[in-house]
Order: sequence, then structure tokens, then C-alpha cells
Amino acid sequence: MGKASRDKRDIYYRKAKEEGWRARSAFKLLQIDEEFNIFEGVRHVVDLCAAPGSWSQVLSRKLYLPAKLSPDSKECDLPLIVAIDLQPMAPIDGVIQVQGDITNARTAEVVIRHFDGCKADLVVCDGAPDVTGLHDMDEFVQSQLILAGLTIVTHILKEGGKFIAKIFRGKDTSLLYCQLKLFFTEVTFAKPKSSRNSSIEAFAVCENYSPPEGFNEKDLHRLLEKVGSPSGVDDLDCSSGWLEGPNKVYIPFLACGDLSGYDSDRSYPLPRGADGAYQSLDPVQPPIAPPYKRALEMKKASNQGIRDLEKLTLDS
Repeated sequence: MGKASRDKRDIYYRKAKEEGWRARSAFKLLQIDEEFNIFEGVRHVVDLCAAPGSWSQVLSRKLYLPAKLSPDSKECDLPLIVAIDLQPMAPIDGVIQVQGDITNARTAEVVIRHFDGCKADLVVCDGAPDVTGLHDMDEFVQSQLILAGLTIVTHILKEGGKFIAKIFRGKDTSLLYCQLKLFFTEVTFAKPKSSRNSSIEAFAVCENYSPPEGFNEKDLHRLLEKVGSPSGVDDLDCSSGWLEGPNKVYIPFLACGDLSGYDSDRSYPLPRGADGAYQSLDPVQPPIAPPYKRALEMKKASNQGIRDLEKLTLDS
């Protein structure tokens, strides 16, 4: 797809470049905040699976920069933002980058060290696996990523804090909802206007972190499995089958963002300049170390080898 074609077919992709966001996903977090006011009173925040950094940009612009530009601000009073990812990303003003694994306890220790022993008021996660197109498989892998995020959340989020995470809706969504409800008094699944209607993507907005009494972080997976096997039978797979029929769980689901705003599934005409031509903008920040970089290098070397071999054949 050419750049102009994508700009026309994806209004949020075009707007992201025009407004200086690294990815269109920035609008999703902004629209979630419009509905739930998730940034109110936040001083310490963690962005999981942060690369390429669009959500960290939102956190910087909404929390760090207003405090920094305030005439009576002090260095010690500025909000602290920590972004975690296995991949490195270009710097963002006011964001501390940690290159690490969100399932590793040492990563949680590093975060708390940056917060001087304090815990986070808000944890956000826009991470997702490479999708296969098999919805059941994608939903399962995504739910496991969320539960991996919950592992670090139980170590770094203070009581009363909030957790925002991407989900894929499917047949086991009820199970994920019940698992999150173990730790948060309010859980709502939200669909921002900038998220395509054709996508199974949504976001879990979890408010008021309240772990069970006497909860030990080491018991997390045992607790989560208990939700999927309420009878206590050990040989049953963790599933949402028992949440149907008389036990059916109705999940709060909310559309957020300006519903009269841009439609993410619609094509919009491109703005023309004085000469009648449209000038497509380059992405704000290309990936600095994408996971596919090695594959591209190998392909380039392979193609070069084929050309060298063909040249030798022709010369002989």
C-alpha cells in the first residue's frame, strides 16, 4: 500500500503523523482518558511493552510536560514515567526507559528503584503478539500477555491504582474479566473510536487495585487457575465454560471517544496544497532496532549473493 493510499484509508494514521505521534495508537489512550479520566492524580506511571513509544508520548505530554512548564514546578515534584520493553526506542522527554522483560521480578525491582521505593499510580500496556488471523489463538496468546503484565502489576501497582491493557475479545473474554475482577473492584472493557470496528481489539480499564486479603505475589497463577476451575478439580483446563448458562457473566462494555468524530473504518479525502498536490508525511520516528532488522539484513545479503553468482556465471 502506498503512503498516500494509507493516509486516505486510515485517518488516524495520517493525524498521528500530523500531530507528531509515533503511532496511531496514541489516540486510543487519549480517548480512554476522555472517558475514564485515568490521569487524574497520577504521579508515578509505568508503560509496559512501550515501543515504539506512542503511549509514552501521551504520558509525557499529559503528565510530565505540563508539570515541567508550570512556573512553580520543582524537579522533585515532576511526575515519573517508566517505559519497559524488550526492544530499545528513541528517547522521549521525561520518560525513563528500561529494556527488560515484564515477566521478570528484577524488572519490577528496577521500576520501584526509579520511583524511590514508591509504587505506581497507573500501569498501561498496549502490547500485543504478532497476530495469526486465527482469532481463538490470537485471543488466547493476548490473554496470556495480559496475565504476564498482571504479574508485574501485582509487584509495582499501589492499592487503589489503575491498570489499562489491550485485549482481544472472544469466547474466553468472560474468564479474563473474572480474573481481573479478583484484583480490581471495577473492570470495564472499552472500545475507543480510533480502534477499527473490524478489529476484535478492545481495552480492559481496571480501576481501584484491591488484591485479595493476605495475597502473596507467588500465588498469582494459582488464584487465576481457581477462577477457571471453580470446582477445584486439578485435571480440568482453565476455561470459561462454567461462566455460561446460570453463571453467565455480563461484562461492562463501553464505546469511548467522540462518537461523532472520525470513523477509523472510513476513507477520507486527502488535503491538497496550493499546487493541488498532496504531500505525504514520513513517520515521526521509525523503529531504531526492529525485531525484523536481522531478517532484512539476511535477505539483502542473500540477494547480493545471488547477484554475485549470476555475475560470475555471465563472466565465465
